[in-house]
Amino acid sequence: MKIIEQGHQIIQYTPNMLKVIEAAGRTCYKSEKKITDESAVDFVNMIIEKKHESVLEHATITVRFVTNRGVTHELVRHRLCSYSQESTRYVQYNDIEFIKPVWWNDWSKDQQDTWIKSMQSSEDSYKALIASGVETQKAREVLPNSLKTEIVVTANVREWRHIFHSRCSTAAHPQIRTLMLDCLADFKKQFPVLFEINF
Repeated sequence: MKIIEQGHQIIQYTPNMLKVIEAAGRTCYKSEKKITDESAVDFVNMIIEKKHESVLEHATITVRFVTNRGVTHELVRHRLCSYSQESTRYVQYNDIEFIKPVWWNDWSKDQQDTWIKSMQSSEDSYKALIASGVETQKAREVLPNSLKTEIVVTANVREWRHIFHSRCSTAAHPQIRTLMLDCLADFKKQFPVLFEINF
């Protein structure tokens, strides 16, 4: 059994994202002649300010998340994304990884020990079922929400903004909120004009 931290990695994004958005958006206004080497930032800021966010759908970003199964059950509720997730039906686990709860330090030693025992029991049960000949897809029934999983998510910029508004809110579950706040901070560094969102 191994306990790990959740995280994310930006895999790919539309090159020249602001220029792509500007080219698409200026089509709406027939103002393509106003495109210069420096015009994209102001144009995209104007589009966001006017809430003409459909234009943001022309650019996409792909992210790999390492998190727990509970978080991915919430994440896949965002319909306008493409998902590829590690399959517990087909992957047979030897040393199972579990995601450390973000509130770990708020728990007492007894609470931490209870969680660890539960994860160990799940791993022991899973391995016993596999050893007795049960198929992977059936043995997985004993695995908990804390099971580590990987999911690759591709979404357009507008949908990412929606995800951040939903999942970075103080009303969001603490595990997904922490993951998405970290991801948003990374997006702000790499794509500052598009993700100046504060919580």
